[in-house]
Amino acid sequence: MAHCVTSVQLSISCDHLIDKDVGSKSDPLCVLQQDVGGGNWAELCRTERVRNCSSPEFSRPLPVDYHFETVQKLRFGVYDIDNKTPELGDDDFLGGAECTLGQIVSSQTVTLPLMLKPGKPAGQGTITISAQEVKDTRVVTMEVEARNLDKKDFLGKSDPFLEFYRQSDGKWHLVYRSEVIKNNLNPTWSRFSVPLQHFCEGDPSLPIQVRCSDYDSDGSHDLIGSFQTNLTQLQGSPVEFGCIHPEKQQKKKSYKNSGTIWVKVCQIEAEFSFLDYVMGGCQINFTVGMDFTGSNGDPSSPDSLHYLSPSGVNEYLTALWSVGCVVQDYDTDKLFPAFGFGAQVPPDWQVSHGFALNFNSSNPYCSDGAVSDAEATKEAVVRASHLPVSIIIVGVGGADFTAMKELDGDGGPLRARSGEAVARDIVQFVPFRQFQNAPREALAQAVLAEVPQQLVSYYKAQGLAPHKAPVLPAKDPAPAPKN
Repeated sequence: MAHCVTSVQLSISCDHLIDKDVGSKSDPLCVLQQDVGGGNWAELCRTERVRNCSSPEFSRPLPVDYHFETVQKLRFGVYDIDNKTPELGDDDFLGGAECTLGQIVSSQTVTLPLMLKPGKPAGQGTITISAQEVKDTRVVTMEVEARNLDKKDFLGKSDPFLEFYRQSDGKWHLVYRSEVIKNNLNPTWSRFSVPLQHFCEGDPSLPIQVRCSDYDSDGSHDLIGSFQTNLTQLQGSPVEFGCIHPEKQQKKKSYKNSGTIWVKVCQIEAEFSFLDYVMGGCQINFTVGMDFTGSNGDPSSPDSLHYLSPSGVNEYLTALWSVGCVVQDYDTDKLFPAFGFGAQVPPDWQVSHGFALNFNSSNPYCSDGAVSDAEATKEAVVRASHLPVSIIIVGVGGADFTAMKELDGDGGPLRARSGEAVARDIVQFVPFRQFQNAPREALAQAVLAEVPQQLVSYYKAQGLAPHKAPVLPAKDPAPAPKN
C-alpha cells in the first residue's frame, strides 16, 4: 500500500430506498468495502442501522486512509438489517454503488444511483457520499441528561433520544445520534465522543442544533424540543438549556419549555492514533493457537487440513504466514509462542487443550476450528476484553463457524451467560475459504483490520497516553450563558 497522504471521513445518506419490510419501511445500514485485488473486496467499516427509514442520514462517519498514488476502488452496499448477526447473507440488499476515493475527495460530495446488479437500478434509490479531511485528531466528549421532558406517548411516558447537527454550507448536518431511553422523562444518555472535525469542523463558534425527540417504531418520531448552541457554550459545562417546541411556543403565551437538557460534561480530548502508541514503544506480540482435534483428519491424507503436502504448504500455514509477515515488524525479538489444543499429548496421551507446539512449556516460543464449548469461550472473551489482547480467528475448512461469528462483535455486544458484556470488541473472525483464490496480502488485511482500533480502545479505556504522542491543548472555554 502506498504512503498514506491523509485520513478522511465519509458521511453517508440515502434517498428513496426500496422497502423490503411488509407494513413498514426498511431498516438500512451501509457497508463500505475496498478492492484488495484479484476480484476480492474487504470490508472496512459500517454505519449504524437506522430503523424504519427510506431516506436515512447516517450519523456514524466512515474513516478511510487516502493514498494519492493508488486507485482506491470503493463499494458501498446498503442492506435492510432485520437481525443481530453480523453476516449480510441473510439480509435484504437494497442496492450498491462503486466509485474511487479519488472521485469522492476531488468532488467533496458525490451522489450515485443505487444498483441491485449491473444494469438493474434499485428503484429511484440514490446514495450521497461526502468527504471531510481529518485535520484534527481531537474529540468532543459529552455527558448529557434531561429533566421533566414532555410526555408524548398515550399509554406511557416518552422514549427520548438526542440528535446533534452542525450548520455548514447553509444546511444542518447530522453528527451524532444517541441511544433511545425507553419510557423515561428524566433520561441520562451514555457518555459519547465525536471527532472534533466532524462535530463542528474545528470551529467552536459554528452553530450546533440539538434536537430531543420521542422515538416511534414506525419512524414518525415526535419532536419534544430543540435548542441551538455552539461548542464554546457547551464547554462551559455543566450548563442547562431549555428544550423548546416551536409550535407550542407560538400557541401558549405561558409556555416555558418542554423540559430541560443538562450538559454535565463537554470537553475536548486528544485522540491518540494507533501509530502514536506504536511509535511510543508499544510492542505487538503474536501468539498462535492451532486446532488439532480429530475433525482435521489424518495429516497424511490430502483431505486433511493439516496435510503435509510435498510443497510444504497447507491452509493453516498460509494463514499463519500471511498474518505473521505483517505482525513480526512490531515485535523486536521475532519470537512467537505457539500452542495447540485438542490433541493427545505424550507421555500420558491425555487430550490437552493447551500445549506448547515445541513441547517446551517453559519456553513455547518459535522463530519465524470450531468452538465446542461456546459458553465457556464467551466467558473467556468477556474476561479478556479487559486486557490488552486482540483475538484473531481464521476459520480453516468448511465447518460450521456460527459460534465463531457470534464471538465477533459486529452484530452487537457479546454477552457471557452471567449477562456481563464485553468491555470492548477484541475478536476478529475471517473464514479462510473466502480468500483461497485471493492474494496472500488480502487475508492479512482482513484479519488485521480491527487491531489498530482495538489497541487504541484499550489504552483509551485505561486513560493511558503514549510516551511520545503530542498532546494538543484545547482552547480555553468562554463562560457559557444559560439558555
